[in-house]
Amino acid sequence: MLIGESYIGEGAEAAHVNTVFGERSGPVGVAWATALASPSAGHTPFVAVVIPGLPVKPMTLFVNKAPIAGDEHGTLTWGAAQAGVAGGVADAVTATREALRAGVAGMPQMVEVLAARHRPFNPFYSAPSGGQEPAGERGQEPAGERGQESMGGDGREPAGDDGQARAPEPQ
Repeated sequence: MLIGESYIGEGAEAAHVNTVFGERSGPVGVAWATALASPSAGHTPFVAVVIPGLPVKPMTLFVNKAPIAGDEHGTLTWGAAQAGVAGGVADAVTATREALRAGVAGMPQMVEVLAARHRPFNPFYSAPSGGQEPAGERGQEPAGERGQESMGGDGREPAGDDGQARAPEPQ
């Protein structure tokens, strides 16, 4: 059995999640079924769904920490909060699956990394406009940058800033 806990955010935007991983046929499965079948006043455990009738995988039991205090609180719990948990679980599973596939396939290929290095970006950062644009098509090096003409006679690149010869990057 594996138990985890996370608390992210602040105030109304905070998310506090506890996780229990284990086999359905073991004590975790018994506890899961018991929790689902044993609601208490203000706390109604339910299966998180991506859309009605489509539970997220792995099956996720949503149990509110605070008793439902009114219609608005109930709507937020069974609506947005539950949808956020289901979406987060589905995103995490998808991301993990894609990461494993990429690892097995040896992705990304070095040529792709080298071609993208002049314009790095992610959801929180974009390179300033006017940055260096590589020549050539996607996946190709700018002319002369990594070609034989830039390497020394021993197949190693010329010395870097520290005076040490650099080995060519793997392809």
